[in-house]
Amino acid sequence: MAPLRWAIVGAGKISHDFVCATQIHPEEHTVVAIASGSKEKAEKFALDHNIPKAYEGYEAIAKDPEVQVVYVGNLNTQHHATTKLMLEHGKNVLCEKPFTMNEKQTTELVNLARLKKVFLMEAIWSRCFPAYQKARELIDNGSIGDIKFVDISFGFGIQHVDRLTNKQFGGGAILDLGVYCLQFQQFVFRGFQPTKIVASGELTEHGVDATSSALISYPGGKLVSLTCSAEVKLSNEGIIYGTKGTIKIPNFWCPSQVITDQQTYTFDLPKHKASFNHMNSEGLSYEAHEVKRCIEEGKLESSKITLDESIQLAKLMDAMRKEVGLQFPED
Repeated sequence: MAPLRWAIVGAGKISHDFVCATQIHPEEHTVVAIASGSKEKAEKFALDHNIPKAYEGYEAIAKDPEVQVVYVGNLNTQHHATTKLMLEHGKNVLCEKPFTMNEKQTTELVNLARLKKVFLMEAIWSRCFPAYQKARELIDNGSIGDIKFVDISFGFGIQHVDRLTNKQFGGGAILDLGVYCLQFQQFVFRGFQPTKIVASGELTEHGVDATSSALISYPGGKLVSLTCSAEVKLSNEGIIYGTKGTIKIPNFWCPSQVITDQQTYTFDLPKHKASFNHMNSEGLSYEAHEVKRCIEEGKLESSKITLDESIQLAKLMDAMRKEVGLQFPED
């Protein structure tokens, strides 16, 4: 099969990592265009990454017949409008998390993608790691028994990062970090609907949450405890407790290990000479591969992170934000 032809929206750090990850398998992927709000940034990104076309603004990508799929990696507050533009022009889309600012916007995009019959996926890259497939196997085969409790923490001292502290950029720990915690517990309790969510946190002087926690209840006495923080480094692991044992996943958002009471499973990341901005970004290649597989098979969504799951994720983030008092103009 020919390489999948990508266009990139947003010339920031995550877009750099994604493009480098696609270059691990040049036989599978090629990036044909980059667009940024700044022509200068787009041209520099294109030069740095050997991309043939650089556009100022996003409409040119939406209208470019060479583009098969668009990676949306701009600011949180821009995801909805950008993805909507691409879908309206019949483009397949992989959109960075959080998909949008709330459940209402996410549902609108899902409905539009289904109407247009184009592929749409939220870039919850975690779900594409081999470690998640092993965890799924261990959960489904009953090796740790009936799962009763999931404990998740995700935090770094990153208050200097503007996109996290600036409300205009859709900042706050819940949208940027909490989405990973929420998707992890959703992955564990896949097929279940939460019965109750109680969240706590305080807003900073900038009007966004810096550290937030939540307790989520599921039927059958199943419980989740999670904390996300942009103020302090936490243990950064997901632990699944069952009646027969435990599964621990260090660095659960981009893991290379799954640890049970009996065994440690280790998964080597693909190698690439590029310098990445974020931890284990080589693993973005797993996500790109999943997009290619789905598109080639004519699928309109990925079974690894379904569109209904993305709606549920947005709903859970809305619930957490409501509890801590964080509202955005988009709400």
